[in-house]
Amino acid sequence: MLPSASNPSRNDSVTILCPVCRHRRFVPSGRKRVCSPSCRQTAYRRRRAAAAAPLAIPPHRSRRHGTIYQCPACETCYLGNQRCDECGMFCRRLGPGGLCPHCSEPVAVADLLDGVGGPA
Repeated sequence: MLPSASNPSRNDSVTILCPVCRHRRFVPSGRKRVCSPSCRQTAYRRRRAAAAAPLAIPPHRSRRHGTIYQCPACETCYLGNQRCDECGMFCRRLGPGGLCPHCSEPVAVADLLDGVGGPA
């Protein structure tokens, strides 16, 4: 079957598919990259909308408030406090954790999981 106006050639060097409407083929000439003026306007609006969209950066959330720290000298545990109140030394991080619901003492998740799920 020979190419005609209703059935153009599918050779991309001759005819290409419009990147905007994605269903019309046209012959690119010069800087023409779309099939019609309406597709050209749509492409322009999409480019402008993409450039104008602000980048949404999520607010910073500190992980310190949910982290358990332990003083290397007196071994007192703190929730979210990086410095020992008694010794004045900087504490080492044990990991994420919270307050125990029974005794209200800081406990790390790793301490709760020690020995759980290991070989019997």
